Amino acid sequence: MSLFDKLQEQTRKNDDAPQTSVQEGTFTFTFSELPENLEQMQSLPESCLDTPYKTAALAICALCCYAVDEENGTKMLEFLRGLKGALSTYEVQFLKDRLSGQQYVPFSYFEGARPENDYRPAEPYRITLYSDPYSFSNEGYAKLNIRSGGADSPRQIQLRRKGNQWFLWEQFVLVGIRRPASQDPWS
Repeated sequence: MSLFDKLQEQTRKNDDAPQTSVQEGTFTFTFSELPENLEQMQSLPESCLDTPYKTAALAICALCCYAVDEENGTKMLEFLRGLKGALSTYEVQFLKDRLSGQQYVPFSYFEGARPENDYRPAEPYRITLYSDPYSFSNEGYAKLNIRSGGADSPRQIQLRRKGNQWFLWEQFVLVGIRRPASQDPWS
């Protein structure tokens, strides 16, 4: 068998292999309550992390937990990071700086959370993530969009695939949003 024949045979085998594709679009996740620790997060069906949307939704939940309980929030974020492992000192300081006095920011990504109600989400908790034409432009990575009730433009969460799972790679959601009404003297 020539090299060319071997190459064609290998290509046929690869074509027959199951393909894992990620569906583009808009996905909404509903939580009756937000997880408060890693065990609760791992009990959720989304914790299989088989789509970037599930991982991104859980990342927002983990950031909400971190805003209230750093220890449990850290465990949740580290689970979502997979092989990336433990948060670095720099990353921990970044989270503390971004959430200091602004614990409401991660909650602003849930439906019903607006400055007027101090970013208190509606229950059950719903979060919507969506892709755009550039979300899957880099092989093995996804950059999904999410809207905050306190911002005019969407924010992004970047994920990375390892095998059949997607892990949190970077988040760009802890950025400035409008102040809650209770903290805004102009409200």
